[in-house]
Amino acid sequence: MTLIILLLLLTHMVWKCDFKNCIISDPLPISHNYFQPGDFIIGAITSFMSMPTEVENFIEDPHLSFIGEPIVQTKFYQHILALIFAVKEINESPHILPNVTLGIHIFDSYGRKCIYHATMELFSSLKRMIPNYKCGIQTNLVSVIGALYSEISIDLAHILEIYQLPQLIYGSHPEIMDEIKSFSFYHMVPDENFIYQGLLQLLVYFKWVWVGILVRDESERFVRMAISTFPLHGICIAFLKRIKPIYINNLFKEIEGMIEIFYFTMNNKANVVIVYEKTLLNLRLLLYLPKMETVSVESKGKVWVVPSQMDVASMFYQRSWDIQDIHGSLSFSVHSNEIPGFQQFVQARDHFLSKEDGFIKDVWVHAFECAFPSPLVNLKQSDFCTLEEKLEKLPGAFFEMRMTGHSYNIYNAVYAIAHALHDMQFEQKDSGMPNGRKLNIQEEQLWQLHQFLKGISFNNSAGDRVQFNQRRELISGFDIINWVTFPNQSFNRVKVGKLDLWNKEKKFTIHDEAITWHSSFNQILPVSVCTESCLPGYFKQKQEGKPFCCYDCLPCSKEKISSQKDMQDCSKCPEDQYPSKEKDSCLPKKISFLSYEEPMGIALVILALFLSFCTIGVLATFLKYHHTPIVKANNRNITYVLLISILLCFLCSLQFLVLPGNTICLLRQISFGIIFSVAVSSVLAKTITVFLAFMATKPGSRMRNWVGRGLATSIILFGSLIQVVICIVWVSTFPPFFDIDTHSELAEIILQCNEGSAIMFYCVLGYMGFLAATSFTVAFISRNLPSSFNEAKCLTFSMLIFCSVWLSFVPSYLSTKGKYMVAVEVFSILASSAALLVCIYFPKCYIIIGRPELNNRKELMRRKQ
Repeated sequence: MTLIILLLLLTHMVWKCDFKNCIISDPLPISHNYFQPGDFIIGAITSFMSMPTEVENFIEDPHLSFIGEPIVQTKFYQHILALIFAVKEINESPHILPNVTLGIHIFDSYGRKCIYHATMELFSSLKRMIPNYKCGIQTNLVSVIGALYSEISIDLAHILEIYQLPQLIYGSHPEIMDEIKSFSFYHMVPDENFIYQGLLQLLVYFKWVWVGILVRDESERFVRMAISTFPLHGICIAFLKRIKPIYINNLFKEIEGMIEIFYFTMNNKANVVIVYEKTLLNLRLLLYLPKMETVSVESKGKVWVVPSQMDVASMFYQRSWDIQDIHGSLSFSVHSNEIPGFQQFVQARDHFLSKEDGFIKDVWVHAFECAFPSPLVNLKQSDFCTLEEKLEKLPGAFFEMRMTGHSYNIYNAVYAIAHALHDMQFEQKDSGMPNGRKLNIQEEQLWQLHQFLKGISFNNSAGDRVQFNQRRELISGFDIINWVTFPNQSFNRVKVGKLDLWNKEKKFTIHDEAITWHSSFNQILPVSVCTESCLPGYFKQKQEGKPFCCYDCLPCSKEKISSQKDMQDCSKCPEDQYPSKEKDSCLPKKISFLSYEEPMGIALVILALFLSFCTIGVLATFLKYHHTPIVKANNRNITYVLLISILLCFLCSLQFLVLPGNTICLLRQISFGIIFSVAVSSVLAKTITVFLAFMATKPGSRMRNWVGRGLATSIILFGSLIQVVICIVWVSTFPPFFDIDTHSELAEIILQCNEGSAIMFYCVLGYMGFLAATSFTVAFISRNLPSSFNEAKCLTFSMLIFCSVWLSFVPSYLSTKGKYMVAVEVFSILASSAALLVCIYFPKCYIIIGRPELNNRKELMRRKQ
């Protein structure tokens, strides 16, 4: 490294050679410098000026490789004024460094062109570059403030580490590599990792998940952070484009690259673009391309987010460039305050009073577009600088009266050095030195200043605390700045939030209502997403081959909801709730069971009661006319049993129309099965009685022995007993029970009776069907038997309807749910019972009531013949 520095210094030396010898003279002087004498000198390296150059080839004098006019950033002159103002305050204060004056020695680095040269000038006598030579006017250097850019700070440290001299960096935080760990850096800006944390919180806060990135080539640290941490916070990088430095000799080629970046940036859906650049020169060039007519589309409004200390500084050639394209941008800046008296100092200062100020003429020339009289330049009188121009009249892009963040850092750095020297002075007094003796830094080793500098802690004139942590970084936070621009290149920096690193409870604060967005957003919060948010009721499904921020919105399935935007998946409602029509919320389910209070239940109750009264009427009629032949025919007792069982069938249907419970559920299927078995067994007994009665009338028939009351009673008892046994087995093994069904119907909780065992339930139905089929078969065989009171035809028709009802019941029962399933069963009970009542008894009632003349034995015998 020392060899490299030596070679760079030699390139700035002037060699005069003849045939016999060569003489090395002083290098060409750095004309842009400022000197103010003092007992102790604070050195500074600025980035006020840069020279457009070609690539170094070490063949010709580097000074001859400058191309065209120097590029002056007049705005950075405030950095110099902040340093002068701070030294002035300290020298005039009796409370700090009494009897000691501070001086200033400032050099510009011309980018990185002359950084080693400028640094060695700080260690040389005034106007003579002979480092460490103690002769002439001495410059007693105690520390150096610099630089604005991290790469210059590292170059500067290569020499300062030899002298163990502290360097207070007021600009970007350099990434310290292993080989330079011993550099004596004091950072007036906290580590940029904290800015990255704030950037992530800002993106997450505004839900900007689809962002573009424009970076300079040397911004690898930021690129690594973005690629590794953005996805962890749900943020996708829409694009990452590197902006190369612009070289004059390769300008057209670089513009072509800018045009490509311009189209890509403007056509991308990302409304938020992170720009990692210090002065936005490249971004402004990018946005100025439409005005240069090099692109065919206008620039689109974006939110430019700058995660580094940004300053809008215009060059002379940017005087006519509009800065409103960056209107509404957001940036992070180390916390700063307005220093009392600074603006008055700038306004009242005679900037041309000091002949040692090598910057001021270039400031005036480039800021006010004027020239100083020169025999080599022939200009109109109106083009000359009058020296009456006022800095406060300049737009903010060329000069600001309010102290910028970098100037604030320089101001604090000067005071930090002063306080460290002050503490060292008091230590000398405590060591027994005479009170009148000035502080002699040469009696102390320079490296000893570090122990005082590390421990300083004071409040500046703005009331902010200045103190370093163990890593020699200023304990401070960051302000979130909203840039509000105007057509005349002036702007306001509005503080809309802060990043307080030392506040554990609330590190990040943002006041979004105070933010002014770009006019294209109509003061509505910009949205920057790859895909529009999925509304409630939808969920995200990733698009194949694209970042995770790009997805399709699919509706939730029938039984699920999503109550918020951008849900990764839909969720089920609790069992007592169901999804709304929009699938965005859960609604309470209604309790559902077949009740006698609802219209369908009322209709079934009325029908059941009506049929019950009809049955009672028929029974009463038969009891009244029990002595008549038509009642006596075919076993009068079986008739009464059948009528009573039909009545009970109608009444048992009412069990299905009340609130289900364990008792009701146990009784209703069992009672239904047994009662119906009695009814069908009675029909079977009737059909067999009719058949046997006819067979017994044939001569020599042995059927006479079977005809009688005992046979009919046995058939009813035996037929019913089998069903009773089946029901007892059912109740003993898997009895019916009360159940709540939350799944069959989406919007209802069904209160129902669970059969317990579907097999046993269908056994009951199957046995009842067996009895019905047997009755139908016997009745069908007996339908044509000669008898005026033959019931076979009526029994055949009634059992045909009965079997049809229950055959259609099974598929209907299985295809319905909830209360409709119960309604099917109730209707089947009523329909099949009504078939028995109507088909068997209404014809007899018609004869008894409507045709009583037919209800006599004489008519019966006549019709038989």
